Amino acid sequence: MTTQTTAPQTPDKTTGATTHSLVAIPPHIGRALATAGGALSIASTFLAWTWTAAFPGDLTVYGYPGGLQVLVLIGGALTTLFGLASYGVKGLRWLTPAGADSALKLAALGTFATAWYTILAISSKLGGLVNLEPGGWVAAAATLVALLGALALPFQRPETEPADPEDSAWEQYRHNQRNNWTVIKAAFATGPVTPARKLPSYAEILIIVAALALGLIVFTYGIGTEYDELFIGFLITAGFGFGAAAKAGLVARVSAATSKHRNVTMIGAFVAAAAFPFTQSDDQYATIGVYILIFATVALGLNIVVGLAGLLDLGYVAFLGVGAYTAAMVSGSPSSPFDIHLPFWASALLGAAVAMVFGVIIGAPTLRLRGDYLAIVTLGFGEIFRITVLNMDGTSGPDITNGSNGISSVPNLNILGFDFGQEHTFLGFTIARFANYFLLMLLITLVVVVVFRRSGDSRIGRAWVAIREDETAALAMGINGFRVKLIAFALGAALAGLAGTVQAHVTYTVTPEQYQFAHVVPPNSAFLLAAVVLGGMGTISGPLVGAALLYLIPAKLQFLGDYQLFAFGLTLVLLMRFRPEGLIPNRRRQLEFHEEAEAPAVLSKAGA
Repeated sequence: MTTQTTAPQTPDKTTGATTHSLVAIPPHIGRALATAGGALSIASTFLAWTWTAAFPGDLTVYGYPGGLQVLVLIGGALTTLFGLASYGVKGLRWLTPAGADSALKLAALGTFATAWYTILAISSKLGGLVNLEPGGWVAAAATLVALLGALALPFQRPETEPADPEDSAWEQYRHNQRNNWTVIKAAFATGPVTPARKLPSYAEILIIVAALALGLIVFTYGIGTEYDELFIGFLITAGFGFGAAAKAGLVARVSAATSKHRNVTMIGAFVAAAAFPFTQSDDQYATIGVYILIFATVALGLNIVVGLAGLLDLGYVAFLGVGAYTAAMVSGSPSSPFDIHLPFWASALLGAAVAMVFGVIIGAPTLRLRGDYLAIVTLGFGEIFRITVLNMDGTSGPDITNGSNGISSVPNLNILGFDFGQEHTFLGFTIARFANYFLLMLLITLVVVVVFRRSGDSRIGRAWVAIREDETAALAMGINGFRVKLIAFALGAALAGLAGTVQAHVTYTVTPEQYQFAHVVPPNSAFLLAAVVLGGMGTISGPLVGAALLYLIPAKLQFLGDYQLFAFGLTLVLLMRFRPEGLIPNRRRQLEFHEEAEAPAVLSKAGA
């Protein structure tokens, strides 16, 4: 059921605005410089940037880009394409349904950042700019020219209010900085996406397939980066490239197609994910992949509690531990106090059921609380679980969980004769232990996604959203708030327990230290909540993307040593400051944070 709404009449914010540019270069010259600079950046990647192979990636070869040069090549290609599209070149107009100028600025900025980061890294590692070859200087000059040219493109400068002369110097400074930030945002603002011509269904499905294939390529490249400098360059290029595509309107076009073909998109996404192990030559990155899936699945379960029902749960990782301990105890481990070896389907169901029971036991007396009080209670439950299993060592309590040593030697799964601990060959591809568990975890993630989607679209899902938006109003409309919240708590706990049953077999050992509130290595309650908020509360893809980033980035930032968490935390703070709704937000939530945006023409129970 949908409700037709009329967007409110908002005043034209460009009234009285004047055409302006950030760099005092004539616009037609700036456009030419940006396009030519992008093309020259491409050419520079085919030159040697340094004379020695001591810098990772071997940037000494002529005619064959390597390492960070490939990223500059991609950025230069995007800059050139958007520059040509801004001229209205036939065949490229589809690239910029929302306008080319903002996309061109971001593409040029990303190329500049990647190239100059590479040059600074070469100078730092090899001992000065003297180690640069002509190709490096050409890349530096070309990307700088492209950036200056892109910043010379005109935009509508908004009117800003002057500072009050009676204010203090500090208040005037803050006011002027806010005005400057308003101007910068206007410089990178884009126009509305022009309506796409109607395409046949098969063409829209092909677009979705192409987008998913591109996502698989980007993820595979990012997870397989072999050295630190390349991963940082990848983050710069991928971030600015995605931003440029969004400003150009391409992301909106793909989103419209995926919302129209939701089932095809979901199936295609899981097929693309299933292809990931077959793109790897060994089991190294499949290990990261399976842990990302475990983390993402638990985050999606937490999204039911936090994103749909609006309940702040700070001890959610305990339900993952309940499922893991339950599976470890009944899977034939020699450390288990029970001499039981159930098949996987039975241990999985038992782990989910026990986690659900714990969810009901904890939720029944506490869900009448709200806000901070509920958060404190759930935080206490998480710590009580960890301390309890730590003390069940036969000395401080009954001998059930083996204390700090945990339950070790959890055997590999064997389902219908398929041993997950052995290598197997399919169609000429060899997949090892972690790839096997990756595919199994992917299947469980699919189950969780289906449960989330079906429950979110159901009557109970609408009740969750009503409770989240205004519990008092929902109760006044006849919704049984306690029962609805208890169902959300129990369902989220069951999904976390289901993921825990696989985690026990993947890690071999289940210990209390794995289920803390905050720790350097996810999953833990703090990282799980951050994944939901970072990705976008109330959506399916948001927590999956957020969990992948929160697991992958710390794993790749280990070279920072003691500053790893500082850099990671600073990044999260900046992201929450400038995009508080998350990377993939629910439309309704996005409008809450950006009230100046136009209301959607059609609202549904999920948002828009």
